[in-house]
Amino acid sequence: MARALRSAVTKHPLLMTAAALVIAAILGAAAFYAYAGAYGFNVVLRRGATVWVTVRADDPRLSASMRRALEERPPPATAGPLAWRAVDAGFEVGELPVLADGHEVDRVLLARIDPERFRFVVRNAPSGNRELGDWMAALGAILVINGSYFAMDGTPDTPLRSDGIALGPPAYKATHGAFLASPGFTGIHDLAREDWRAAFGDARDALVSYPLLLAADGSSRVVAGGHWLANRSFVGEDGAGRIILGTTADAFFSLDRLARFLREAPLQLTLALNLDGGPVACQGIALNGYRRDFCGSWELAERDEELKLWQPLLGKGRVAMPIVLAILPK
Repeated sequence: MARALRSAVTKHPLLMTAAALVIAAILGAAAFYAYAGAYGFNVVLRRGATVWVTVRADDPRLSASMRRALEERPPPATAGPLAWRAVDAGFEVGELPVLADGHEVDRVLLARIDPERFRFVVRNAPSGNRELGDWMAALGAILVINGSYFAMDGTPDTPLRSDGIALGPPAYKATHGAFLASPGFTGIHDLAREDWRAAFGDARDALVSYPLLLAADGSSRVVAGGHWLANRSFVGEDGAGRIILGTTADAFFSLDRLARFLREAPLQLTLALNLDGGPVACQGIALNGYRRDFCGSWELAERDEELKLWQPLLGKGRVAMPIVLAILPK
């Protein structure tokens, strides 16, 4: 039987070609799974393929704000008027305009939360099967924002603790910051002189991220250059101990200029820690009739002295969020 099948395939070139394509597809799928695991398959199936394309600083595929940020001398950013709106006791929302030369070039979507009234959790879905709406529904969350960095297979690139379970690399050198939620403290720890294991302490949920955009002395630990532009997310702490979460609507900011902006912004921040950015920079809120549902669209990086823009190639679904920081009722 096997000999007859081989003979039939040998005599028919189309069958040989089809067999070769099937084998190549199987080998390709196996290699892709080895590289990106279930996360890679779910990302492609839910979102579609993406690609990095080479662009110029004045390329019309960039947002107008990004083109301004790529000018030889980017205009300084200043904060516009901010009005907080109370959605519940201890939970406020706001939008902070980012102005350059008197015109709005970006907007920071904000939430300010009293950690005494709400619970903060860190969660990971390495299979890549949850986007913003999925997380909101699965957790019954009041707010979901993207968390720290993740690897190609969706697993954490930095140490995490999720519902008491350690995730991410056990050996990791951290010198920026950690956000943690413990029975006695919810906020940011500066890791310049503290090991992240000690900082995690008895926290049930925690994550390490970088860079520290704002330290207690007003300094920043950003080292990234000005040509890395993206939608940005951050977690901050103000002088009253409230947690401030922010996501930018556009990609005007490089990390160094975001750090300068937050230092001067009317947020009274004492600490601010960057979270992952780009299309994964998402923020959702559902509380007492108030709704916010936002995910980023932009990421631009410089590689080999060329500007590379992240672009969807196939599909228009939202990106998966492997790591999230969520707020739940107490």
